Amino acid sequence: MTDDLFLQTLLPSTHDLGGFKVHRTLPHKERTTIGPFIFFDQMGPAKLEPGNGIDVRPHPHINLATVTYLFAGAIDHRDSLGTFRTIEPGAVNLMTAGSGIAHSERSPATARPEGPELSGIQTWLALPTAKEEIDPAFEHVPKDGLPVVDADGVRARVVMGSLWGAESPVTCHSPTIYADIHLAPGGAMPIDPDAEERAVYVAEGEASLDRVALAPTTLYVLRPGIEAILRSAGGGRVMLCGGAPLDGPRHVWWNFVSSSRDRIRQARDDWKSGRFTLPPDDGDEFIPLPEVPKTVSYP
Repeated sequence: MTDDLFLQTLLPSTHDLGGFKVHRTLPHKERTTIGPFIFFDQMGPAKLEPGNGIDVRPHPHINLATVTYLFAGAIDHRDSLGTFRTIEPGAVNLMTAGSGIAHSERSPATARPEGPELSGIQTWLALPTAKEEIDPAFEHVPKDGLPVVDADGVRARVVMGSLWGAESPVTCHSPTIYADIHLAPGGAMPIDPDAEERAVYVAEGEASLDRVALAPTTLYVLRPGIEAILRSAGGGRVMLCGGAPLDGPRHVWWNFVSSSRDRIRQARDDWKSGRFTLPPDDGDEFIPLPEVPKTVSYP
């Protein structure tokens, strides 16, 4: 039964970042991309200690777009374009790195005295080859700007792309689907079959696909064209992601993604030599280039 549904089952690598855990399922040694998705991280859920917060210092990206989507908590985004934006649950931050950008992510000062919450998904989308070096950009779409599809005990927010007859306003650089599916106890919903590459991920609670139980924090890559019913007996939250296959292989080294290894080497030299612009209101410190990065693609 599972072979009829799934091409692959990608287990996460889990990192404890001090106060919260991150579960990473892409890139994976068995698969680098699903549609344009080349990085898939679940952050938390966590309640940090009073006075603390997350402080991801300025760091660079090239040739990709980052998508931040929260279930709980808030994050202040700052970037080298001069953008400042606080993202809250149900909204989307899309940052297109293109030819190069640096940004930071920190807990808001107002949330730190009581200890901030943190729960959500951060993904990277590789850009098509023809768009890898486009100008960097930032886009924020609030929660009420995203369409919601109601089914039998299910509310699905379309984060990117077109699903179940609804279309998100978030920019897609290539054909992309991305949805947050919230299942009430006993809820059921068909998975949209149109995208060529698709995966489902249980972020909270429990769920099954055509009566096959789905393990949490695991990315299930679906067979092309299958039509299946997502269900939950006790309630759950499932992310659906995917889209059209990329137009060629991509390389990943630290925060850099590109179709060209030479371009990644150039970006490494540029960051190490201080040739990236830092966020104007968060430029006193930055993450140095690592000797051995935790995020890499596989042969």
